[in-house]
Amino acid sequence: MKDNIIELINVTRRFDDNGFIAVNDLNLDIARGEFVTLLGPSGCGKTTTLRMIAGFDLPTSGQILLDGKDITDIPPNLRPINTVFQRYALFPHMNIYDNIAFGLKLKKLPEEEMRRKVSHVLEMVDLEGFEKRRVSTLSGGQQQRIAIARALVNEPEILLLDEPLGALDLKMRKEMQIELKAMHDQLGITFIYVTHDQEEALTMSDKIVVMSEGKIQQTGVPEDIYNEPANAFVADFIGESNIFKGIMTGKLKVRFCGGEFECVDDVDEGTLVDVVVRPEDVILTAPEEGTVSGTVTSVIFKGIHYEITVESGKNEMVIQSTKASKVGDEVGMKLDPDGIHIIIAEDNTTRFEAEIVDGHTLDYNGKTINCDLSKVIPGCSVRDGELTDQSGNKVDTSAMKILISIEPGDIEMSDDVEAGITSGRIINLIYKGDHYSYVVRTGHGHDLVVDDEYLWNMDDQVGLIMPEDKMRFAVKK
Repeated sequence: MKDNIIELINVTRRFDDNGFIAVNDLNLDIARGEFVTLLGPSGCGKTTTLRMIAGFDLPTSGQILLDGKDITDIPPNLRPINTVFQRYALFPHMNIYDNIAFGLKLKKLPEEEMRRKVSHVLEMVDLEGFEKRRVSTLSGGQQQRIAIARALVNEPEILLLDEPLGALDLKMRKEMQIELKAMHDQLGITFIYVTHDQEEALTMSDKIVVMSEGKIQQTGVPEDIYNEPANAFVADFIGESNIFKGIMTGKLKVRFCGGEFECVDDVDEGTLVDVVVRPEDVILTAPEEGTVSGTVTSVIFKGIHYEITVESGKNEMVIQSTKASKVGDEVGMKLDPDGIHIIIAEDNTTRFEAEIVDGHTLDYNGKTINCDLSKVIPGCSVRDGELTDQSGNKVDTSAMKILISIEPGDIEMSDDVEAGITSGRIINLIYKGDHYSYVVRTGHGHDLVVDDEYLWNMDDQVGLIMPEDKMRFAVKK
């Protein structure tokens, strides 16, 4: 059984000024000595989670435990936790020694003990002899190490790192990834690291926590996160992925992209699935030798491989290969069974509630929807616009609501936000081979899934047109 140093129990953080929920009912255990990375796109809640662990932000509800004790309301300075920020927050008027010793001076440690501790951490970050240097004379990588040294000198049980490598160039960032991991192995304390960089998370972590929209999507070791994504979001966010709609056609057999493939996931025949194929797992062949074939539409040299895009019917397949192809080439594509990962398709049907106006009309946030309720409510008919029962008496609908559902592919997006019955902002998109799957957050706080063949941009404001003949109606129970 793991020794958990931090436990987050049903933690929610809501910002009351706009009602935005940054973290939504989050549960997470972090074992002592682990290197845990909170990974996700901007706005997913990872930094808010880190700030709550540090004590800089308080949960709206839920508990944070340290060694089994509730620290939810304990101020930051009383927690055995130190934080390293992306902006290192070093004091420019102080030399390196005074920057690192700042926290020790507040604790009123003896001068000799302070010198010993500062020398030790400077040696640890490979900057011994820099005590008298000014902050302004250091490179970005050196400043980052000093910020880490200032945190480590207080001998925290937990070190929090909020995108600390974000300001460094690519080469320095990769070097510091290796150094940070080595530092963690040497110290043996708990590191909780925040980043949006997937490669950084895969390189450094013992455990990755993938977040989106304030919720944990998947937790696991890097190999599992990459090879066994829990859903289409994780598959799309971690590394490169081809994602297609498919259906199980038999025992260990799946059909997608116009072909039938053998796979290793035993899912019931007839199940609708999302199929994840990593670009490096696609095998290019002669057209007649492939399970499916297509035309090369793009070839980009990426240094260690070529990125080749093949159009097969309505689908696009991205392939990584060490051998070049030419635009216009006809090619075949094969996959080994273990190169196919099956995810049972989520039910993305859009559902919302509407008020009854009369026997033919519903109201959804001020928008009118036409519906013959005599076909929805058993034993009713419409007479003079009113719902009546079999005896001709008016039906009381004051406590009744109608649940409306519509498939994502039946919703049309418009750049006219007044079009349709609601509007919202695109907060996520995933390409699924022959269409894009969008998540649109409406002004009413609902997240709606919309399928569209055209590419829209993140944060676009769109109107959502929902044809009434594509809607399904039911009385809400």
